[in-house]
Amino acid sequence: MTPGKDYIGVGCGLLVVNDKQEVLLMLRNASIRNDRNLWSQPGGAVEFGETIEQAIKREAVEEIGVEVELLELLNVNDHMIDGAHWIAPAYLCRIISGELKNMEPEKCEEIRWFSLSALPENLNENTKNSTTVLKRRAT
Repeated sequence: MTPGKDYIGVGCGLLVVNDKQEVLLMLRNASIRNDRNLWSQPGGAVEFGETIEQAIKREAVEEIGVEVELLELLNVNDHMIDGAHWIAPAYLCRIISGELKNMEPEKCEEIRWFSLSALPENLNENTKNSTTVLKRRAT
């Protein structure tokens, strides 16, 4: 059985913010299965026996090479894409240690900081939702 296909999958996202109130986004490669050429927040599937908070911390290390502190739950994304269905809570986070690095160049061609007022147009749906919530809180 496949998560997201045979039953609703559980994922997680992290919207990393820095001291300048910029958010960290990843540009997904053209060669991957979903959200090709779109900017996204880091994240991934929650593994069996793992809490969402543990998954977020693991994904931060696996994808961007840093440890994060979870600040708050931003939103819960109900994501349907290419015949798959995922529920993915997204947390606002900040880096507490490590050196920011693209740890998955086969999936992501670039990582970059963006101000909330200058986000790229080509955001994936989950990232649009999370940044919209963050923008509302900033006003």
